[in-house]
Amino acid sequence: MKFDTPAGKNPIDQLKVVGKPLNRIDGPLKTTGHAPYAYERHDAIANPAYGYVVTAGIAKGRVSGMELDAARRSPGVLAIVTADNAGPLQKSERNAAALLGGPEISHYHQALALVVAETFEQARAAAGLVKVRYATGKGAYDLAAAKKAGTNFQKTDPDARVGDFERAYGNAPVTLDATYHTPDQSHAMMEPHATLAAWEGDKLTVWTSNQMIDWGKGDLAKTLGMPKDNVRLISPYIGGGFGGKLFVRSDVLLAALGARAAKRPVKVALSRPQIANNTTHRPATLQRIRLGATAEGTLTAIGHESWSGNLPGGSPEEAVQQTKLLYAGANRLAGLRLANLDLPEGNAMRAPGETPGLMALEIAMDEMAEKLKLDPIEFRIRNDTQVDPANPERPFSQRQLVQCLRDGAQRFGWDKRNAQPGQQRDGRWLVGMGVAAGFRNNLVMKSGARVRLDATGQVTVETDMTDIGTGSYTIIGQTAAEMLGVPIEKVTVKLGDSSFPASAGSGGQWGANSSTAGVFAACTKLREAVAAKLGFDPATADFAGGQVSEGGKTVALGKAAADGELVAEDSIEFAELEEKFQQSTFAAHFVEVGVDVATGESRIRRMLAVCAAGRILNPKTARSQVIGAMTMGVGAALSEELAVDTRLGFFVNHDLAGYEVPVHADIPHQEVVFLDETDPVSSPMKAKGVGELGLCGVSAAVANAIYNATGTRVREYPITLDKLLRGLPELG
Repeated sequence: MKFDTPAGKNPIDQLKVVGKPLNRIDGPLKTTGHAPYAYERHDAIANPAYGYVVTAGIAKGRVSGMELDAARRSPGVLAIVTADNAGPLQKSERNAAALLGGPEISHYHQALALVVAETFEQARAAAGLVKVRYATGKGAYDLAAAKKAGTNFQKTDPDARVGDFERAYGNAPVTLDATYHTPDQSHAMMEPHATLAAWEGDKLTVWTSNQMIDWGKGDLAKTLGMPKDNVRLISPYIGGGFGGKLFVRSDVLLAALGARAAKRPVKVALSRPQIANNTTHRPATLQRIRLGATAEGTLTAIGHESWSGNLPGGSPEEAVQQTKLLYAGANRLAGLRLANLDLPEGNAMRAPGETPGLMALEIAMDEMAEKLKLDPIEFRIRNDTQVDPANPERPFSQRQLVQCLRDGAQRFGWDKRNAQPGQQRDGRWLVGMGVAAGFRNNLVMKSGARVRLDATGQVTVETDMTDIGTGSYTIIGQTAAEMLGVPIEKVTVKLGDSSFPASAGSGGQWGANSSTAGVFAACTKLREAVAAKLGFDPATADFAGGQVSEGGKTVALGKAAADGELVAEDSIEFAELEEKFQQSTFAAHFVEVGVDVATGESRIRRMLAVCAAGRILNPKTARSQVIGAMTMGVGAALSEELAVDTRLGFFVNHDLAGYEVPVHADIPHQEVVFLDETDPVSSPMKAKGVGELGLCGVSAAVANAIYNATGTRVREYPITLDKLLRGLPELG
């Protein structure tokens, strides 16, 4: 199905099932321990062996020797895989470094070997006997030092320019020029990267934890140099990903190589330290923002430049992308700079680009509002735009940012905020409020599905879409139920198997909208098949209550499959509407904090997110996505930082003891409001994504609230107490 004109009225608009706050289909399975995750696939295949990964102890250099004899003689060892005996391997375009290193080493904890044994304990013990000798090379590990030296930076794309930024900035009566720092961050998902692999002849099956099934299948096949059709990837349940499982990582490749070498199914899971250094992370940024405005508060110049680092072949953190679209301004500059750093690969983490970009931009907007003596909300509203600032002929399909800000201000009690920082006290706590705009582009991807109908009226949906804790099972089930007029209990949803039609997968905030649109397309085709079987006109037939009706005639839906199961398959393909309309999602984030006047400890007191993100397919699961994102934003603001050892090139705090994420006690009342919105330009579902929007802007709202509480402006995340102590008022 081609989606090339805005959606008109369709069966989804009935909202009998779609749009309802239904409980998650997979909830009982997960809460009772019956949902099988990758490392727990005891049901999948018998007698697996266990692999333990040996990783590089240096960040840059070469392996000069590897002693394996003691490990080979260790009890239970079945095989040891290294680059020397793994056979020819290619590097997927989605991996900046080889997943199995040697002799060259690209980063710390790059996989160098896999020891396979009868038990996990035997594999771990034998791996400890592997001795690796290194020839250490000189690496670059410090983004700030690289920027200060002015060396080794490249432009991955030309700067995006509109008008004459330098001239407008130079002529502006009110200006701001500030630099902000966001640190390296870890995905820190609960389920580790883990894989069970088994060969049957030249056919490979992997049960793994992966967000993008079709990408993973293709990348694994390419890396192993085998036909894509000979690989099957299965991932029905994923214990969190946040972008860290978009691509095949070393556990998948090494499990496949280990299974081939041992001639047994093999399980591999990465340890927490290996997850931090062996997989991907959100890279650090240094961002310079320059704003110029009239005395009345109209932005005339917006400049945003960001510096980040990555391995050779890696991409920059695109922290300027929201600045191209969020506010009006006739003269604009947006540019990315990339340094070659020998740290583990930087790549997508929940809302890549917008998350770190808004961490800087939305502080800058508050700083500029203060210079202009304007309320921060009023300043943002004055600079709203309903068109793409770089292309005024291209309007936003929907844009309710102003409504988000105004509704949020009223609900949060913004009028009670003291604009003078450091003035509100609650005992020993300095209290402040902060606001920030949220923005995330609405991305869409081709997505397919297969729908089956049997004689009992049972509907089965099959798509390789994944559920990373987001509720995909439920909204896909709701879509099929709405389209075919059956209760949700009559729908079975099967996900995460590459033998099913390829979907959009879970990433980029495109999963919910795109995958349900793919199910819409398949269900449309099944409705046509049912109508043809029953002698109805598919354009006028009514599907409701498990029956099909037209012109006074009513037939049970299952009757259409009386002679055998009906099967329909289709995909949604998005066309030029993306070019005609700018599609984005918007939010306003409000935070109240308390800062201890003696210690500088910051505590979140309450939070509010007001979101405009198209039709909300399930308010309950969508709210869960947003409050989880808000929690992640608190972590990014106050505690999360992968600390880099700039001498040896690795992340020091590479476990959940040292990498500090928020816990229950850190998160108070959270309120989420969804504005009433449908976007017919987005998809037949008229929906958009919301799971990443809920994060975008949160950290800046926290930072702005801390400034309002204390009068101390911190431009370097995380905002730890040492950065506040000197600015706190005297205890007396």
